[in-house]
Amino acid sequence: MATDTAAPSTARPVPPDVDVPALRALLDGRYAEVRDLVRTNLAAYADILEEAEELSVDDFRGRVREVVVEMAGTGQTGMGFPQQYGGGGDIGASIAAFETLAYGDLSVLVKVGVQFGLFGGAILQLGTKRHHDAYLADLVSGRLMGCFAMTESGHGSNVQALGTVATYDPASEEFVVTTTREDARKDYIGNAARHAELAVVFAQLEVGGTSEGVHAFVVPIRVGGEPCAGVRIEDDGRKMGLNGVDNGRLWFDGVRVPRTALLDRFASVTPDGRYESPIENPNRRFFTMLGTLVQGRVCVGGAGINAAKVALAVAVRYGDRRRQFEATSEAEEELLLDYGLHQRRLLPLVARTYALHFAQEVVAAQLHEVFSGTTSPDGSDDLARRELESRAAGTKALGTWHATRTIQECREACGGAGYLAVNRFAALKADTDVFTTFEGDNHVLLQLVAKGLLTDYASDFEDLDQLGTVRFVAGLAVETIIEKTSVHKLLERVRDLLPTGGEDGDAEAGLLDADHQLAMLRFREEHVLAGVARRLKRGIDQGLAPGEVFSRVQDHVVAAANAHVERLVLEAFVDKVRSVPDGDNRVALRLLCDLFALTTIEADRAWFMEHGRLSVQRSKAISREVNRLCRAIRPIAVPLVDAWGIPPEVLRAPDLVG
Repeated sequence: MATDTAAPSTARPVPPDVDVPALRALLDGRYAEVRDLVRTNLAAYADILEEAEELSVDDFRGRVREVVVEMAGTGQTGMGFPQQYGGGGDIGASIAAFETLAYGDLSVLVKVGVQFGLFGGAILQLGTKRHHDAYLADLVSGRLMGCFAMTESGHGSNVQALGTVATYDPASEEFVVTTTREDARKDYIGNAARHAELAVVFAQLEVGGTSEGVHAFVVPIRVGGEPCAGVRIEDDGRKMGLNGVDNGRLWFDGVRVPRTALLDRFASVTPDGRYESPIENPNRRFFTMLGTLVQGRVCVGGAGINAAKVALAVAVRYGDRRRQFEATSEAEEELLLDYGLHQRRLLPLVARTYALHFAQEVVAAQLHEVFSGTTSPDGSDDLARRELESRAAGTKALGTWHATRTIQECREACGGAGYLAVNRFAALKADTDVFTTFEGDNHVLLQLVAKGLLTDYASDFEDLDQLGTVRFVAGLAVETIIEKTSVHKLLERVRDLLPTGGEDGDAEAGLLDADHQLAMLRFREEHVLAGVARRLKRGIDQGLAPGEVFSRVQDHVVAAANAHVERLVLEAFVDKVRSVPDGDNRVALRLLCDLFALTTIEADRAWFMEHGRLSVQRSKAISREVNRLCRAIRPIAVPLVDAWGIPPEVLRAPDLVG
């Protein structure tokens, strides 16, 4: 019987011969030409990475704007806009372009996201033809710069509670936009401090003394470089990173805009002051409006994953060049990447990056389908939209957390050399740190994921805030929720598929079977979700207030969502591997997929052991198998990171990567 003290195998299986161009083509997918255009632009503007360190903040902001406008001239930033306004008419292409842009300077990336994703996306998705005709051509070309003024000092995640108010004046047929209190100022708004001429301002709409909820308005904030009347602008100053983006604060003191300034795709106000909307329920109207802006969340998740690729490309290549100590030969020192611990530190991160890449590919494809007419984003296919929002939220959370963890580990893996700015880690750490909280705080996003799971994306999903979700779940029999998640069926299925590896069992049986791996993650997901439902119902049955009940189980709620998304990630990876023709590249991807699956289980081994799904022997077998997989992947580590196609000009790090 194998034990944890068994000597490691000395067998040296022949590693797969990775076809790097073919693997890169697989990773680039249907938008390979788009990604190559962005790579070309990144190489052409690679000097901006040095300029970020050398220029003053004001000069660097100006340079970033120049680069963004020049890139717009190549067509790469406007691919998601209609062709009649100078765009490419392909939302999927715009996602691919944005993700790839994350290989380079991230101030450029975020400036592009603010201008074309947030500002332009709001006008495209929330406005109607008159707004498109008035603004899209100029903003797509970069002639018109704008900003997206949603977040306030007092409210970020809770958008429904914003304090900015837009009151309709029927006498003049104008909206009067007002910052009602100090914490209602718009804050952290990209493009606001220097460059934006217009803002899409989210404000509480008041018509005839009635509040109709949050709506979006196009508000001029700057003319000829100076603030408009009634608009006060303040620079947020230096930040941890992304100092090429001019974040600022906005106040509005009775600023008047015409009735047509309301972005009226989902609601309008008649000249005489009647509020009209095809969506009667105000909560549903609000969430439908926000749902059209999900593209930004998808983009940030993809950007985080690609930033992690940059860090890993540097660290893996360095580990394949740097020698330290004589371990196996007296003639020369050992390569860092030949040490088991170094493999353990980096190679599971490479595997997880591949897994998240394919999960991101799935959510980007769903976004393209929903917003390209295959399904409808505004009502005829609500379920597809809600599922997209949930998947986008979960993938963004895991992808950006992965970036933060990976960049730090890679910096440490490069020792003191990794601390030098030329080696990219300083900027990567500083610039990506905010990814975990913008476009949605990750912990809040995972609660959104759990809400969808608990309510099975109910038809009144939008009506359910945290308290409503608690009441909804408490109103169901626990057996109903368990039936929805099929836990009672799954328990028997998992027992059939996965031996626990007890004293009389084979501890290694099934470890490398993808169906077994998926069953383990689904067991965890559905068991934790049913546990959340039980806790919610028990709290209500005990007479606790719904808010207190939810607060008490928030850790379980986030755990359920995390388990769900990790299962989706593994599912995407397994599906991709199965779609690849037999050959060495498929073998390489299978090794990575196994490593991702087993390190995911290993990281939560305590839970699986507590719930009877892992014996001590099987847990130890998983760790041995992870080590073996790391050794198997070691010879192909460099080709695997080369397949990401990161332009060498933006890697910098000459002493690390060679």
